[in-house]
Amino acid sequence: MRQDRTAMLYYDEPAFAHYADCAFAALAGDEVVGRAFAVPFAFGIEGRDELPNAGWDEVIRWGHEDRMLGRQQTTMSALEIALLPKARVPGSSRAMLDAFKQCARAKGFSELYAPVRPNQKHLQPKTPMRDYLEQRRADGQLADSWLRTHLAIGGEIVKIAPCSMTIVGTLAEWSQWTGVPFDHSGEVEIPGALVPVLTSVEQDYAVYVEPNVWIRHPV
Repeated sequence: MRQDRTAMLYYDEPAFAHYADCAFAALAGDEVVGRAFAVPFAFGIEGRDELPNAGWDEVIRWGHEDRMLGRQQTTMSALEIALLPKARVPGSSRAMLDAFKQCARAKGFSELYAPVRPNQKHLQPKTPMRDYLEQRRADGQLADSWLRTHLAIGGEIVKIAPCSMTIVGTLAEWSQWTGVPFDHSGEVEIPGALVPVLTSVEQDYAVYVEPNVWIRHPV
C-alpha cells in the first residue's frame, strides 16, 4: 500500500504539515497504539458533483489541488485508521471515527466521507465488490465487520469506488514489495489484497487496482 505514488501528496514532508490538524494518534497511557488521517477538500463545486470513482487517490489529489489554489474546503474524507493488534478491542475503531467526526464538526463541515477498505474482502479477492456488499449475516446485517461499524454509528453507503487506489510497478518491484514471485501473466493473488494484481510478463509490469466503498457520515 505504501507504493501508491498519490500518497506522496499527503504523507510526505512538507505536505503533511498542512493536514496535521486532521491527524490523530491513539494512546494507551503514554504509548502510541494507533493513528488516523483525513484530508479536507472542496465538494459540490464544478466538476465535483459526486464522489470520485478513483476514491482514495482522487480525494487526495482534490485536497492537494484545493490547497495549492487556496480553494475553500467544504468537507473532509478519512484516509486511514490503523491500530496495533493489542489495541484492536471493542470500541477502539469507533473512537477513531468519532475523532474524525468531531474534527469535521469543529471545522464547520456537515459530513465526513470515507473510501472504506472492507476488513474481510481480502479473503475473497475474486469476488466483485458489488457482490461482496450483498453478503449478509443471519441477522440481516452486512457480513463485513468494518462496514458494519460504519453503519452502526450512522454512516450510509453512497457508492462503490471501483478504482480507489492504483499501484503500478515492474515485476521486480512487485516481487520486492510482496515477496511473491511474479513469473506469469494474468492474475496474481497476494496476501491482504482485496483483488488480484494484474500482471504482464511480456510488458514487465503489474497493476493493482483496489475498489473501496464510499460511506457518508453526518456530523
